[in-house]
Amino acid sequence: CFIGRLVPLPEDNVLDLPLFDLSTLLKATNNFSDNNKIGEGGFGSVYKGLLEDGREVAVKRLSKKSTQGVEEFKNEVIFTYKLQHRNLVKILGFSIQGEEKLLVYEWMPNKALDLFLFRETEKHLLSWPQRFHIIKGVARGLLYLHQDSILRIIHRDLKPANILLDHDMNPKISDFGIARSFRGNETQTKAKRVVGTHGYMSPEYAGKGITSTKSDVFSFGVLVLEIVSGKKNRQFFCHDHNHNLLGHAWLLYKEGKSLELADESLIESLLTREVARTIHVALLCVQSIPEDRPDMCMVVMMLSCECCLLQPKHPGFYTQDGQFGTESSSSMQTQVSNNNVTITIVPR
Repeated sequence: CFIGRLVPLPEDNVLDLPLFDLSTLLKATNNFSDNNKIGEGGFGSVYKGLLEDGREVAVKRLSKKSTQGVEEFKNEVIFTYKLQHRNLVKILGFSIQGEEKLLVYEWMPNKALDLFLFRETEKHLLSWPQRFHIIKGVARGLLYLHQDSILRIIHRDLKPANILLDHDMNPKISDFGIARSFRGNETQTKAKRVVGTHGYMSPEYAGKGITSTKSDVFSFGVLVLEIVSGKKNRQFFCHDHNHNLLGHAWLLYKEGKSLELADESLIESLLTREVARTIHVALLCVQSIPEDRPDMCMVVMMLSCECCLLQPKHPGFYTQDGQFGTESSSSMQTQVSNNNVTITIVPR
């Protein structure tokens, strides 16, 4: 089924990780049949597979046209293998043969969070206790990445599509292709390429390429507001104003009407005090200035106990006249992937 393989790492380190034979994965996915396809993005497609030993797996097949190259593939393999946490997806192995680059993951029967949040036929299946459980699980996963892991990691592409759900609806952060590792006392760096997804990138990262753990905190705040509301940040629409979801949440908060943000499907399971507090924490995470945002240790604490909360300032991209600025400056060239989700911005 597979054999051991030494994978080269930066600075001549090696990683012993199972190498699957391509024929094994072809058989497991019925030759990458469309009937087995469970997801698709700019990177390629994901298929459900059944190995000969009876294990169900998810096989990520990188497209030959994918914007993810060798470095992104290596990142995905190394980070996912070396990072072990209950709220991070587990990699089982990989396969490289000819132009085929494949990653094999543990099977997540409930697939991705976005399939529940943004489908009218599915969102009622997520009660408030389940959503809050997912929020806290993602927070713990990010805290591990930022502070407690062997490698200090910034994910850089946190969004509902990259949160997978197991049989018990436990969340697991996935897709580490564009993640960055920090060394020593390094707290931030300037990226050569700004890669991520519009609507989740922090202002300092989208505009200047400056990335830090506070960039992930901003993305987490957006994610939380989407989980609470069941609506996408960039596709949000309101007859009363032209703001995105962040702006709408901010206006409701200032008017003392935060609970109006909650998804209508949550009425029966709503715990009003807990929801209001969660929205408050999310607004603290999406503040415009990185230094104003809490770190994930503080976020986990705020979500877990009734400690006093600071008053949030305006969210990112919110200007003095109450309008939202753009997420990329006119001096940047934007390249959007085929699925119009993941983008790459290259400063000239």
